[in-house]
Amino acid sequence: MATYAFDNAAEQAGGRFAALEECYDPVSTARLEALGVGPGWRCLEVGGGGGSIGRWLAERAGPEGRVLITDLDPRWVRTGDAEVIVHDLRTDPLPENEFDLVHARLVLIHLPERLAALDKLVRSLRPGGVLALDEFDLPLVQVLKAPDEAAAALFTKVHDAMIRAVQGRGADPMWGSHAYGALVDAGLGDVRSLTYAESWTGGSPGTDLHRVNVEQVRAQMDQVDDAELAAFWDLLRDPGFAVASYPLITTWGRRA
Repeated sequence: MATYAFDNAAEQAGGRFAALEECYDPVSTARLEALGVGPGWRCLEVGGGGGSIGRWLAERAGPEGRVLITDLDPRWVRTGDAEVIVHDLRTDPLPENEFDLVHARLVLIHLPERLAALDKLVRSLRPGGVLALDEFDLPLVQVLKAPDEAAAALFTKVHDAMIRAVQGRGADPMWGSHAYGALVDAGLGDVRSLTYAESWTGGSPGTDLHRVNVEQVRAQMDQVDDAELAAFWDLLRDPGFAVASYPLITTWGRRA
């Protein structure tokens, strides 16, 4: 997928999915549980990643339900009882009026065609079905504690370069905040939003997510040299370092 900065074929993809699952699966599944996912539900998980949310949905929906996991490159997806297909949300069709729940985590943020993709997801809902998006606001990440001001400035410099790299591939770094208005404009009702954030200390799965993200887009990053990058790796392992997590903004709405 030419516009997607985080290619599933890259060697860092498995580590990225593992870190995302450890940091955010409890949040995503709690949101979905609150939406009432249960036996008999027909669910679509878009951009399945490692497959953990799809497997959770399959357990909740049970044998009388259906869970379809899509991904452009599903090599990392462990399916459980869910069905998985190769699918490009930008160009491939989806069944319409089919699903009780459509969920996507960190998918539309990367797509320049995100509004067209959003319309496709809305049309795939049954009347009364729910669309739920988990998205980041990348620029809202802040250093909470660093060994010194230079270390804090280094983190910000590298992180900003990473944001520019993914933005250059079509991402909207503020899509987490923009999603609410987009769901309203797409015709969904009862649109709501909740934000989750916590602190990540050096050496944690969260700071490891920063590592694999930067590693994966290093070739597209500007204004960061190898010495700065080496110092950045050391900082991410420093237990005296702390940074606010990527805020995960869950936005959902219901089709009339």
